[in-house]
Amino acid sequence: MNEFRFLHAADLHLDSPLLGLTQKSGDYARLIADASRRAFSDMVTLAIQTECRFVVLAGDVFDGDLRDTQCGLFFINGMARLQQAGIRVFMILGNHDAENRFARHLHITDNVHLFASSRAETCIMEDLGVAVHGRSFGRRDVTDNIARKYPAPVPGMFNIGILHTACQGREGHETYAPCTVEQLVNHGYQYWALGHVHNREILHENPYVVYAGNLQGRHAREAGPKGASLVTVRGERVLSVDHQVLDAVRWASETVDLTGATTSADMTDRIRDAGRSLVAQAQGRPIALRLELVGATALHAHLIRDTHDAQLEIESVLASLSDEIWLERLKIHTCPPPRPAVLDPSTGGRIAADIQQAATPDALRAELSDILTAIMDRMPAHARTEEMRETILNDVPGRAIDLALSLVDNPEGHDNANQ
Repeated sequence: MNEFRFLHAADLHLDSPLLGLTQKSGDYARLIADASRRAFSDMVTLAIQTECRFVVLAGDVFDGDLRDTQCGLFFINGMARLQQAGIRVFMILGNHDAENRFARHLHITDNVHLFASSRAETCIMEDLGVAVHGRSFGRRDVTDNIARKYPAPVPGMFNIGILHTACQGREGHETYAPCTVEQLVNHGYQYWALGHVHNREILHENPYVVYAGNLQGRHAREAGPKGASLVTVRGERVLSVDHQVLDAVRWASETVDLTGATTSADMTDRIRDAGRSLVAQAQGRPIALRLELVGATALHAHLIRDTHDAQLEIESVLASLSDEIWLERLKIHTCPPPRPAVLDPSTGGRIAADIQQAATPDALRAELSDILTAIMDRMPAHARTEEMRETILNDVPGRAIDLALSLVDNPEGHDNANQ
């Protein structure tokens, strides 16, 4: 029986900026500005080295309108490399591509088939016994269930459907081209190559319904290994779907529990252990780390009061592990150790008790709400967002109480307060 491989990739977002880096570390941002291109180039190399017969691109090759015409030329050069290796490419446009004025007009090499947006169509590869079905987005906001009108499977062939969709809805993704797993499973294809959702996920096996995820994480919410799916087929049966890691820069979100930590050395030892694991997993890739500190610790007052100093200390620890790990954000969600039930008779103890009694989060929220209303009334209409207001109301009262208590715990350090 005929056995072959193909590569399923999606959401390349070529030249997409890695969000959160430029504003906070211009040097680091410039260092990894070409991450999406390097991931794409490695994808092409992988397809050639694994002797894939074809590549499937399930939408969002570009990141909206072309910012640089060189991006289009870079993509075409990648397609030319595949053509020289005898590898065909089947490609649909996703919601980001639909914003691109040039995507559908690029002079792509002859080995690439770009599916139309007017209706779903089918391409037949007689030599492999494969039928590929797909439809591009004609506009960004495709809200119809376009999978319903995909062609029926071709009998006796291995049928692949390429679809850019928020299948059954996905948190953080617009519900474009909505459909259900049951609908796709019952359509009769052996493999659905999905795009739009950036996390790799196999929604169903036999038949396979697969999100390959994106090639390169773009921000801290897209943490962990990213890449494409290498699919091996024999006859009309999928033998394996293997995730191939291709990201050039690794985003990581790590939580370190400082419960019981009493010294800076305790904290740095725990962060060092977590950092070593991340460096090993990244396998030489640069790392952008979002670090969250949690737990009941005697260091809480120091972390709240002297956040900048704590960050410098943590950055020093990370630098000792690798010269390519960058602290994208430090989130401090620690709390003080439980206080004794008996009231501390000292002046500081009485002040702390007064703070805890009078300055409740609810009371501060009410007062802060009035202040925010007055401020937002003077702001431009487009800047008055409820999301910003809720973030402030939810975050500031607790931090204010923590800061006040930390100053009571160490009144001599009040000059170092930086919040």
